[in-house]
Amino acid sequence: MPELKAELVAISSVHKFNSGTVILRQGSYIKVIPLVISGLIKIFKEEPIHGNEVLLYYIKPGESCVMSVTTLVRNETSRVKAVIEEDSEVVIIPADKALKIAKAYPKWNEFIYDLFNFKFEELVNVIEILTFSNKDKRLLEYLKKEAQVKGDNILRTTHKDIAYDLGSSREVISRLLKKLEQNGVIRLKQGVIELLQIN
Repeated sequence: MPELKAELVAISSVHKFNSGTVILRQGSYIKVIPLVISGLIKIFKEEPIHGNEVLLYYIKPGESCVMSVTTLVRNETSRVKAVIEEDSEVVIIPADKALKIAKAYPKWNEFIYDLFNFKFEELVNVIEILTFSNKDKRLLEYLKKEAQVKGDNILRTTHKDIAYDLGSSREVISRLLKKLEQNGVIRLKQGVIELLQIN
């Protein structure tokens, strides 16, 4: 819709963020709605007592944060944390303007609903892995998802980063990775994990 596109251009601004930047903290009010042009954003859920965090899903190019939208509509504080995973270019839509867009353009709402359904399926998958899977399978599913999202079977990451995403300890992750390597599923190098079996 040309009208919707023109409206978004008029009310929004484009910002560049470096990897590691926290653009939304759990417990804060939503001030902007992000729309990713390039890069990746990770969405985490933080456990309030011990502070452990679990990766819920990614926001990829062409996507927005559905949790931010639903939280904004309800005028509640955010239940998630958003961190830039890769250097990103993001369209920033002011929260009050986003609400007006939702009222004026049904196509925008259709985009958000479709995205919500897609992310809901990802969340169900995360819940299944966390609840019903053993730690080996949980780790392998995580690695496969990382490879799929980043379009590369060679992951440049650390055992500590993986432990952070999965709410585990580095020692546990290192032991499980070694087991996967012994089973011929992955190959470990310094700061690199190569998936040998994608399917």
